[in-house]
Amino acid sequence: MVAFRDGDLYVAEVDKIWRYVDIEASLPLIPKPELVYDQLPNRRAHGWKYIDFGPDGQLYIPIGSPCNICDAGAPYARIVKVDLEEKVQTDVALGVRNSVGFDWHPTSGMLWFSDNGRDRMGDDIPDDEINVVTQLGQHFGYPYIHGGTVPDPDYGAGYDLTAYEQPVAKLGAHVAPLGIHFYRGSMFPEGYRHALFVAEHGSWNRSQKVGYQVNVLTVNDVQVIHNRPFVTGWLKGQKFSGRPVAFLELDDGSLLLSDDFAGVVYRISYPD
Repeated sequence: MVAFRDGDLYVAEVDKIWRYVDIEASLPLIPKPELVYDQLPNRRAHGWKYIDFGPDGQLYIPIGSPCNICDAGAPYARIVKVDLEEKVQTDVALGVRNSVGFDWHPTSGMLWFSDNGRDRMGDDIPDDEINVVTQLGQHFGYPYIHGGTVPDPDYGAGYDLTAYEQPVAKLGAHVAPLGIHFYRGSMFPEGYRHALFVAEHGSWNRSQKVGYQVNVLTVNDVQVIHNRPFVTGWLKGQKFSGRPVAFLELDDGSLLLSDDFAGVVYRISYPD
């Protein structure tokens, strides 16, 4: 994934972050990239890096678990932030199996993130999650507790449910939430202001498919008040035609949405 800051484009590999300085000045030629960080693990399982700069100016990077379920220890199953000038890495959230989407609440500034639950516990458990970081270093349960209440059959014995952070939203098992985005624009009706959009990529490992849609969550600073479908139609019966991935809000308030199955980018807008 990529991030853009002060005219520079940042591109994530599994284990490296590259910077293309002042990239628009040289287009259509692409400048030579600079390696700005290489202290990430190189395991490819859950290695996709959604990256973005936080309000503190540091680059936030998820490091997924290198397996379906295991206790791999550091540096896996967490979200970190990196000071690219000092090359200092700080843990933001622990016990995070596989997050590939996060955003900061527009008024509280708190980090919200999606997390994909483990497989091979059946069709209906554990839930995929939306979580909120209220202080650095909180633990969200993986691999011991899933969805805040479900002990893992292999690793959960003896672990206290109350020792871990509860998700603010349980989305259902295997819906695969990827990108999330707080709406900041004014094109959509007022009820969508600061609502959280969630791209559900869709199940690959469930007897009856679920997901393949965009949901919108009405929230306050640290709670989800309501969750409802926003864009549907990619899943008809057991056949799907699209898999939503991530959002980008344009200056006019419309939303771009990527689809890595159909190979397209949609623009979602409201008429005047």
